[in-house]
This record gives sequence, structure tokens and C-alpha cells, in this order.
Amino acid sequence: MKTFLALIAMAALAGCGVDVATTAATGASIKKQELEQAKKTMQGAQQKIDAAVGQMQQRAGASADDSK
Repeated sequence: MKTFLALIAMAALAGCGVDVATTAATGASIKKQELEQAKKTMQGAQQKIDAAVGQMQQRAGASADDSK
């Protein structure tokens, strides 16, 4: 009887380990997706900044040409 109860306890604890591992894997997957989205957002922002700087340089160049 003691062996049977020990086996049941071990089975219950093993099941908890699988659940914890699954939860950890899911959490890691979500964090990976968040990181990828953040990288895309950062790249988009950098492209907008580069475009704005380019426009400012063009305007500055045009202003310099007009004053000559």
C-alpha cells in the first residue's frame, strides 16, 4: 500500500513538472514574439528618423544654394 501511494505521489509531482515546463516554454515564446515586434518597431522608427534627417539636409542644401 505504501508503494502504491508513493507511486501516485510521484506521478502527481511528475505531472506538475510537465505543466511548469510547458508554462515556461509558452512564456519564452511570448517574450520572443515581443522582442521581435520591438525590433520591427525600432527599425520603423529609425527609418522615419533617417527620412526626416534626409529631408532636413535637402532643405538645408537648398537654402544654402539659394543664398549664393
